[in-house]
Parts: sequence; C-alpha cells; structure tokens
Amino acid sequence: MIASALFFYLFSGVAIASSLMVISSRNPVHSVLFLILTFVNAAGLFIMAGAEFLGLLLIVVYVGAVAVLFLFVVMMLDVDFAELRQGYLQYLPIGLFVGIVLLVELLAVVGSWVVAPAVENTTSQPIPDVAETRNIEALGNILYTDYIFFFQIAGIILLVAMIGAIVLTLHHKPNVRRQNINEQVARDPKTAIRNVKIRSGEGL
Repeated sequence: MIASALFFYLFSGVAIASSLMVISSRNPVHSVLFLILTFVNAAGLFIMAGAEFLGLLLIVVYVGAVAVLFLFVVMMLDVDFAELRQGYLQYLPIGLFVGIVLLVELLAVVGSWVVAPAVENTTSQPIPDVAETRNIEALGNILYTDYIFFFQIAGIILLVAMIGAIVLTLHHKPNVRRQNINEQVARDPKTAIRNVKIRSGEGL
C-alpha cells in the first residue's frame, strides 16, 4: 500500500512538473521532450489504476507516433516560431473561453464525485459475465469480435486520410531529376548504349 502511494505521487508529481515545462519552455524541442515525459508518467498512472489499455495507448500512439512526429517536424522544418507567436493576443479571448469551459467541466466532474460518490459503483462492466478478465483482454474481445467491421472501417478511413494528406501536401520541384521506371524498362539497347572511340592521350 505504501509502495503504490509512493509510485502514485512520483508519477503524478513528475507528470505535473513536466506538463508545466511543456508550456514554459522556450525551445520547442525541449517542449516536445517534456511532453513525451508527461505521456510516460500518465501511462504509469493509468496502469496503476487498472486501465492497461489506456496506458499502452499513450505509449504506443502518443509517444511512439504523435510526439515523435512533432519532434521530427520541429527539428527538420525551418519554422520561424517568433513569427508564429506574433498576433497571438487576438486569439486570447477564444483560448480563455475554451479554458473556462474545460475548467467548468472538470469542476462538475469533481463535484458530482463528491456529492454522489456511489455513482462510480453503478457503472456497468464491458463484459459482466467474465469478471476475472483483464481490461485489455475485455477490450480486445469486444473490438475483434463484436465491432471488428467498424474497427476495420475506421482503419481504412485513417489510411485514406493519411494518403490524401500526403497527396495534397506533396509538391514536386521542377529541376529535380527523378527515376521513371517505365522509361527505363522501355529503353532500346541501341539508344541506351553508345560506343565512343577515344584517341590515345586525349582522354574523355
């Protein structure tokens, strides 16, 4: 019990500190690294709470894909962040409005838990017949049995969206030489090979 409490305070403390560093760091690369640290500690909290699927989802999807993608984009693209920060005050009212809405929602959740603590016991299990099944096994059984077609359709939609984003953002430069497989296969040996007689001492 003491060990679990120590790990909880460790994960939560590091997650809060790293999340503050995400928004306070001047270097965007450092912000992305602190974001990865926040995701890792949040995954530890989810695993301690018994939600192994959410913890692994944070590690595999957010740390392994989204955060690393942000890091590569920030490091590889020549982005002028000073220019991006100009004029951000005009979006400040919208940001404050969204922040206030999120704060009211969080306070409503905390207030309902304090007012009616027995509400969490009324939530239904994903698979009530198998109480000993772990969270990941239960979600896997549901996704790959009852909702397999919806799961595959969602994957196809994401694949089409990814291909569409690549096609829309891909721009070919006119002065760059590229390989054309069809032209290479259709080449005639008579036109592809040229015999040149070089005189002695002249070179190429």
